[in-house]
Amino acid sequence: MRYTSTRDSKIDITAAQAVAKGLSDDGGLFLPREIPKLAPGEVEELARLDYVGRAERILTKFLTEEGGWAPGEVHACAKNAYGATFRDSAIAPVSALDGNTAVLELYHGPTCAFKDMALQLLPHLLVASAKKIKDEREIVILVATSGDTGKAALEGFQDVAGTKIIVFYPSEGVSPVQKAQMATQEGDNVRVVAVRGNFDGTQTGVKKIFTCAEIKSQMTAKGQVLSSANSINWGRLVPQIVYYVSAYCDLLNAGKIKPNEAINFVVPTGNFGNILAGYYAKAMGLPVAKLICASNRNKILTDFLTTGVYDHRRDFYTTSSPSMDILISSNLERLLYLASGRDDQFINKCMNELSTTGKYEISAQLQQALQKDFAAGCCDEAQTAAAIQKTWQTHGFLSDTHTAVGFHVLEEYRTQTGDDRYSMVVATASPYKFAASVLEAVTGSSPANEFDALAALERVTGVACPPPLKSLDQKPVRFDALCDANEMKKHVMW
Repeated sequence: MRYTSTRDSKIDITAAQAVAKGLSDDGGLFLPREIPKLAPGEVEELARLDYVGRAERILTKFLTEEGGWAPGEVHACAKNAYGATFRDSAIAPVSALDGNTAVLELYHGPTCAFKDMALQLLPHLLVASAKKIKDEREIVILVATSGDTGKAALEGFQDVAGTKIIVFYPSEGVSPVQKAQMATQEGDNVRVVAVRGNFDGTQTGVKKIFTCAEIKSQMTAKGQVLSSANSINWGRLVPQIVYYVSAYCDLLNAGKIKPNEAINFVVPTGNFGNILAGYYAKAMGLPVAKLICASNRNKILTDFLTTGVYDHRRDFYTTSSPSMDILISSNLERLLYLASGRDDQFINKCMNELSTTGKYEISAQLQQALQKDFAAGCCDEAQTAAAIQKTWQTHGFLSDTHTAVGFHVLEEYRTQTGDDRYSMVVATASPYKFAASVLEAVTGSSPANEFDALAALERVTGVACPPPLKSLDQKPVRFDALCDANEMKKHVMW
């Protein structure tokens, strides 16, 4: 299994090089040169394994022995990642809500969000990859976060030998709980910096650091090298493929579907990484009918998938689902590369147009090809709150603000299309990460203090608050740095 760049198909590197490097020098994203396939009957075989076993089987299709991964090495990485830090032994449990709807719960890890599914594994993959390419430099991880990635990355890389991690987040673009999780992070190798503005500016700033010759020169002199824990790193994306396959296996085991029966996945997404992993699972042969992209009020992905025009010259909204408050969706580049027949010239054209004019447009033919795999919908704040209330009252399932967007979009999709096949809503975070918004949706009011809302939500619903969030407001704040986007570089060297 070899890897290339979305912006230069001549690049040919190993998986270890792709994971260790994170981002291609040309600004493109690494991805495998081919998509491995599930063998006939393999899904039924995977259904007999636990989550670690399923992860090993899927990951070894992308991290092959020919690429330098020794037998058993991937299993060790998966076993170390998916263990005691997860509060549910199933790791990514599936809960059926009714006869044709289930929820994939991805928030039972240490930071109570779906990013744990990848970021508990990535440090193991990254350290192993650096050894394979014989790079003994200290790895400096740069992260731009809209909320959940930052804490999950900090938790994953905390005190990992040979690494440092710096997380940048938009100062007013995360929830109070998300901010507290990052500001109180323990570890000697971590740093957290707030950036004035929104996530797009923060993400652009991190990308500029990656391509800055001055920073690279300074790091080389110090025996350091940059890498990424954002989903621009293939090592962040590949673990996410696993939970789509695992969820399907769980439905088979529960007798909810028959072998080879296609289902829909509804995915709340902003940066497109989560749903792109589902696309890879489908391309591998997992029986998936539609991948339904669910957006909040910042509906640039919905607009793109329905019109073929990607235009970020629009108003930006701060919403109750901040991890989706994004107007520049990095992983869309990988999808367009694959859907266009791996046309790197086309990708360069689109990305150059996006950089210079703020928009690009794809052909009607390519748009129709995407719509065979994807549907899309969006949700405003009132609809988000209504979905939280309805899901709680109807099913007794307490949804966070992002997952609620998924529930609303699924209901709307079914009404518009009549497609009533079995559908899985991907639940991306614990409701307690956004307690004030969830409590207000359920009861009609909420205290101003987020941590008072946390206690009230537990009292009102009887749903237990995850231990990592319960005493968060009692932890000492370690990081309170604030900078403008053009000052981010100075925080990288320490």
